[in-house]
Amino acid sequence: MLEWLVAFCVVILVLFIWPGTKHLFGPNAFPQRLGVSQLAAGSDGARLVCAEGADGTGEETRTVSLICKPSALAKYLQKHCRTFSCYSPCGGWTWRASAFLQSAYEACWPCDISVQFVRDNLQLSDDGLVSLDWAVPSHHRRRRTSSHSTSPVLLIIPNSFGKITRNVVKLCESALSHGYLPAVFNRRSHNSTPLTTLKLQQFGDPSDLREAVRYIRYRQPAGRLYAVSESSGSGLLLSYLGECGSSSYVTAAVCLSPVFRCQSWFESGLCWPLQWVLALYQKICLSRYRTALGDIMHTDTLFSSCSLRGVEEALFCQSGYTGSTSGPSSGCSASGAWDAYWERNEPLRDVDEVAIPVLSVCAKDDPVRGDAQSSLPLELFETNPHFFLLLTDRGGHCGFSTQSDGSAGSAAGSVVATSTVDNHGPNWSHKVMLEFFRATTDFFNAEERAKQFAARRRGLGGAAGGWAFRYRSVSTCKR
Repeated sequence: MLEWLVAFCVVILVLFIWPGTKHLFGPNAFPQRLGVSQLAAGSDGARLVCAEGADGTGEETRTVSLICKPSALAKYLQKHCRTFSCYSPCGGWTWRASAFLQSAYEACWPCDISVQFVRDNLQLSDDGLVSLDWAVPSHHRRRRTSSHSTSPVLLIIPNSFGKITRNVVKLCESALSHGYLPAVFNRRSHNSTPLTTLKLQQFGDPSDLREAVRYIRYRQPAGRLYAVSESSGSGLLLSYLGECGSSSYVTAAVCLSPVFRCQSWFESGLCWPLQWVLALYQKICLSRYRTALGDIMHTDTLFSSCSLRGVEEALFCQSGYTGSTSGPSSGCSASGAWDAYWERNEPLRDVDEVAIPVLSVCAKDDPVRGDAQSSLPLELFETNPHFFLLLTDRGGHCGFSTQSDGSAGSAAGSVVATSTVDNHGPNWSHKVMLEFFRATTDFFNAEERAKQFAARRRGLGGAAGGWAFRYRSVSTCKR
């Protein structure tokens, strides 16, 4: 009871004080500490876009930094992705100016669902079950899409705790309105997916996702495949892209508020109240399988843990754990179990093998990811041409509220105003995602056309230089 009282007091304190302090002291003190230079748009460094407030008064200039290695694709994105420079976060004393409150709103506030989901349960090679929830409009009579459809598929990977947030539902709405076929991937035991085997999916194990992608390719062979992940779900997406490399079947991917250095995040990346809430949510979801899980782990240790590390260690870092990807004998040993687990599951372990463009959208004031200076691998974006980082001053964790969203007033009014896509349009990060997919696809199509045109010209040129006309007479004999 005391823990709940302390958590309630902290929330009230943040609710009334945090927006005002952000307004008084401003958000722009951090870029110098982070060492992100702000260059002019269109420069070879491909590092920056500046945007003023939505009111146009220029009272406070806010920036969106595009951090990447200079390349032809980077220049193309700067030129054609106008949304990158059109972000005006909420300021003043509104609750949306608080990174913590807008993050909690997107994660916990109920959403008026204007889509319905059609579930496909996929039986895996080891008899386990994962599921794909295909989003269709609520007014759509036709429940399933034809396999001959050429519409692109958007694979959505929620956070690693399996909670379908408001942000995921709005992602589905935005994707449907732009002609995509959204499919939400649910891991074993997540989102009412039955747990049929005594094996849970490890944090960065992409084997289940690989089989789900094969099913999507079988069901929609004519459509391009794109992927987007939310929060800690980015660990699974990055692991999949790194392991599969050029065989991922994905055209482009976006990570919204990703967690990169996951081992340190599990150890000390979250404050105690958030750790306790997330650990409690995990234990509630697993409580229905307590008896079955008792055969492979110490459930008393699991359900008495109050931290994310404690829960993760109890699930996967016990000697002889049968859910290990390498078999029972390769379970983590007593000494070094935690480090051995992350050697196999760290999302960036095979990052050099990623072969498609990946955009990460992050905010400096993200209360879940932690300090940006230590949690963002800037060297990755500056040296790897496949990775792009959009870094905003404000936005929270999967929040990115804008002035148009904040104009609705109170929280209740905001829910009514944003219950449909038609009122205020998609979230800014969702607009960025859709424009990034469009731009990368156009870039690849233009490159392919240029290669084909060059190949035809080479073929014609070679033939013209080496053509030898031989005259062959054909005589006919009359009998």
